[in-house]
Amino acid sequence: MSSTPPRPPLDPLTLGALGLAVAAVSSSAPLVAFAAAPALAIAFWRNLLSLAVLGPFSLARRRVEFRALTVGTGRREGLYCVLSGVALAAHFATWMPSAQLTSVAAATALGATQPVWQGLIARWQGRRLPVAVWAGIGIAVAGAALATGADVDVSGRAFAGDLLAVAGGMFAAVYTALGERARATISTTTYTTICYGVCAVILLVVCLLGGVRLHGYPSTTWLVILGLVAGAQLLGHSMFSYALHRVSATTVSVLILLEAPGAALLAWVWLGQLPRVLALPGLALLLAGVAVVVVGGSRSGRRAEPVPVPADAAPIAD
Repeated sequence: MSSTPPRPPLDPLTLGALGLAVAAVSSSAPLVAFAAAPALAIAFWRNLLSLAVLGPFSLARRRVEFRALTVGTGRREGLYCVLSGVALAAHFATWMPSAQLTSVAAATALGATQPVWQGLIARWQGRRLPVAVWAGIGIAVAGAALATGADVDVSGRAFAGDLLAVAGGMFAAVYTALGERARATISTTTYTTICYGVCAVILLVVCLLGGVRLHGYPSTTWLVILGLVAGAQLLGHSMFSYALHRVSATTVSVLILLEAPGAALLAWVWLGQLPRVLALPGLALLLAGVAVVVVGGSRSGRRAEPVPVPADAAPIAD
């Protein structure tokens, strides 16, 4: 993957957007765990309703940009947007069910393994990884093994949720890597409109084929879905997409780790859900390993520009 163009200087608006995004995404897993609806249906509605909010505005203001994505060299950027939507659908189809199967803390922490997956993808592409990144990957894998091993002793349901959360982190790496490439030349509204639209269509097909109920929920569940749209989706996904044009994705990767303790705190206060004691050391080790991967990759990237940072793909905002 080639290096992205230089970003504009950091400004107070971007800092505020990042802070708001972290706070917003921390509410995602607790809301999904609370909702009385299938996770896939929640994922479909949050993307469709987000598209309904963004679509009219972006189509009215960005018609020229949309047309440019269908001709000449613009088709490549358009393809990045579409593929990013496919990866986002895969992320939601794995991570959101995990929040209903395992604990909020485990689902959030295991989903935050995205930078680790990004480093492994970079190695698969033939790029050398610094020792610090390999060390962080090893620490993160050990932490994930400890956390999921604790859930095996609890129930097969929780263990399945752990595995889905890890898969969600893997798909998040693909989604954000493609999104970073697209956002280098495409506006936030155009990118998110295409991405959310593709994601919604795929999830609708999956729900219809799988017989997932898409209506008939209690009013509290619809309020939860609207909360996910306003919070995690529009203030989370969109604000991180906005920041990708101005902030190093490595910086965003570090900030997104704050989602794990934030979500765990909300789950404790709101749902009375405490992480399993045996899983706590593993979750702590996992987050430490991810942080080592991100920081180690960032330092290596600064010493060897323009080679891209192996962990330099901003994580998804759940």
